[in-house]
Amino acid sequence: QVQLVESGGGLVQAGGSLRLSCTASGRSISTYVMGWFRQAPGKERAFVAAISQTGGSITYVDSVRGRFTISRDNAKNTVYLQMRSLKAEDTAVYYCASQPKGVSVLASSAYDYWGQGTQVTVSS
Repeated sequence: QVQLVESGGGLVQAGGSLRLSCTASGRSISTYVMGWFRQAPGKERAFVAAISQTGGSITYVDSVRGRFTISRDNAKNTVYLQMRSLKAEDTAVYYCASQPKGVSVLASSAYDYWGQGTQVTVSS
């Protein structure tokens, strides 16, 4: 099993930046596709970004492309989400997740393991 723990969330003003981290334990994440999802109040969990095992393939939802950057350090068993130019609509609980196959990376149902989430609040 893989245990995932997110950190780095908090309160930031619109236009500001945050970097989220997701650290894994239990197994190496080097063979897993890693994804970030978010869930805003009253809304369903939504895809944000995903990165392939070696980082060679990255996918973003349109609303964050150019503002968010996903990266990974397999040696540290950690995935990052650098968020810049934050907007009020980015406010949500952010979750990292892993899946071994790399299929349907936009679908939350394709991911096997999830962290507990970290709150990001952007004040306007």
